[in-house]
Amino acid sequence: MNYTPLHYQIALTLLSGIGPIRAKELLLSVDNVGILFHDSPKELERRTRYNASFFRKLNRKEAISKADDIINYNRRNNINALFYTDSDYPYRLKNCVDSPIILYTKGEMDLNHSKMVAIVGTRNATSYGKNLCAELITSLKDINVSVVSGLAVGIDACAHRNCIENNLATYGVLGNGIDRVYPAGHSALSEKIINSGGLISEFTPGTPPNRENFPKRNRIVAGLCDATIVIESKTRGGSLITARLANDYNRDVFAYPGSVHRETSQGCNALIANQSAHLMQ
Repeated sequence: MNYTPLHYQIALTLLSGIGPIRAKELLLSVDNVGILFHDSPKELERRTRYNASFFRKLNRKEAISKADDIINYNRRNNINALFYTDSDYPYRLKNCVDSPIILYTKGEMDLNHSKMVAIVGTRNATSYGKNLCAELITSLKDINVSVVSGLAVGIDACAHRNCIENNLATYGVLGNGIDRVYPAGHSALSEKIINSGGLISEFTPGTPPNRENFPKRNRIVAGLCDATIVIESKTRGGSLITARLANDYNRDVFAYPGSVHRETSQGCNALIANQSAHLMQ
């Protein structure tokens, strides 16, 4: 069978023991990604800093076969795949050391828009947080900002809905394969997001929403954007992880303060007090 560059690009993400950082290191050692699948382990040892036994253990044939299945599935379901070196791969994310090699997308994407902001917060959003979210997005409408969030219940969903109502592009980053919606109750919302921006995932179709996927999802939310805004957060939660990652990527972080008696403001207050976020007011 004649494989395309996309086959090898997707297969690279399916090799056991090779994450984004190691994959990029290997890409620097070869002229094209197909070499990693066709050259002998001895030849690859010569090209890279890894020994032949490392390459003998890789599931190269299995990865290529699975990549073919994924490409066929994507064609049938209007799913696109952006490779790390593609010109339309988001440049902000590319500047992050642990950025994904492949992004699966669905929708009309402009992930290199001039202004990209992440809006995140607690799943247990209060009326205070929802009102802040609505006011913020109304204010962003005049400056044509694209908004990224995580399609979760609470502040994430509030951000997406308000963007749709205000005709702002919005992108939902998933912690599962792009072929499924989590939570399931957001199926209608996800369709509206596809028509107002799009859905994004680094996970292959069929990947379930496992708990360990969501911190990985959060790094994409932070990495896609110039700034991250935390609207409400408890002292622990995914939005604080996103804020920390945004700081690690040298992006701006902002947070709304709230009452010391409100549990859902304690995380934001701590970010501001620790100088990990600028005060929003």
